[in-house]
Amino acid sequence: MAVIPVALGGRSYDVHVEHGLLEQAATLARPLLRKQRVPVVADTNARRLHGDRLERSLSEARHDVSWFDVAPGEGSKSWNGLAQMCDWLLGEGVERGDHVLALGGGVVGDLTGFACAILKRGCGFIQLPTTLLAQVDSSVGGKTAINTSAGKNLVGAFHQPSLVLADLDTLGTLPQRELRAGYAEVLKYGVLGDRAFFDWLQTNAAAVLALNSDPLQHAVATSVAAKARIVAEDERETDDLRALLNLGHTFGHALEAETGFSDRLLHGESVALGMVLAARFSARTGLIGVEDAARVTHAVSAAGMPAELSALGLECDGARLVDHMRHDKKMDAGTLPFILLRGIGEAFVARDVELADVSAFLDEQLQLR
Repeated sequence: MAVIPVALGGRSYDVHVEHGLLEQAATLARPLLRKQRVPVVADTNARRLHGDRLERSLSEARHDVSWFDVAPGEGSKSWNGLAQMCDWLLGEGVERGDHVLALGGGVVGDLTGFACAILKRGCGFIQLPTTLLAQVDSSVGGKTAINTSAGKNLVGAFHQPSLVLADLDTLGTLPQRELRAGYAEVLKYGVLGDRAFFDWLQTNAAAVLALNSDPLQHAVATSVAAKARIVAEDERETDDLRALLNLGHTFGHALEAETGFSDRLLHGESVALGMVLAARFSARTGLIGVEDAARVTHAVSAAGMPAELSALGLECDGARLVDHMRHDKKMDAGTLPFILLRGIGEAFVARDVELADVSAFLDEQLQLR
């Protein structure tokens, strides 16, 4: 088992990465479960696929489980979804010292974490991420949020979990497309800050995506460790360090907005294509060589994700995509920071990017075949 600490003083916690962790959940969470009755928020698919394993573990430890089901998809991260969950938690008698379990992907983790951040001014929660994207990204670091009509993740709070159990067995039930989309976040850690890991992924990507045990655990644990180091140094993104985790996201969120935050483009796919665009824009401005940009493009394409903007069939121009970017929550005094590259493994925050140049660049990319 890999155990990665997230060092945040009195709010520190461990991330466990291993097979069979749902069977060990009650044992590993024992110090945090104060009451016989344990509230569990679950994606309906995750509960169907993995709920029995979790409930068996808790039952054997003499806990009763109370379930709150969340429909799959970003639509559940809403004001209404938040209100329903808070009402349920209050009805369950959840107190500030209690812990709520979140079983599912990023939607469940974000929604549960935000509800726990505001319920009675803060109660505890435990992340049980069941998707690759959630295991390597959203379950670690304490960012919680819901979506509004104005955009994605614009209302939220920093609220760290008390424990994360990333059970690798849950990944075996993922559709291939979702698995590949999660791999985009794994690849991101190599592109932004670890060229050696990027090189390793180029050799081992197929084994990771085939869920071969040792390569998979190495990929997930390395990704979590990278994020843990960044979060420990810049928890609330007040410096530029944690901002590097947004590599691919400024371009990607614009693409998600243009496609209606739908299954037409999954979040991980948007991040992967966003990384390609960030690399190509970096090459266009002379920051990196075209060879490095091509390597990023190949890594995304080889993992079975869209690597060309034109392949999305968007009926828009670069200016429209830039308009989506203007609603980005990172916009500050009329300036939008971009995460660009000086090389693979050398991401940085650029605050001098002209949006007119981005618009022209995107027009070019929309025409590429």
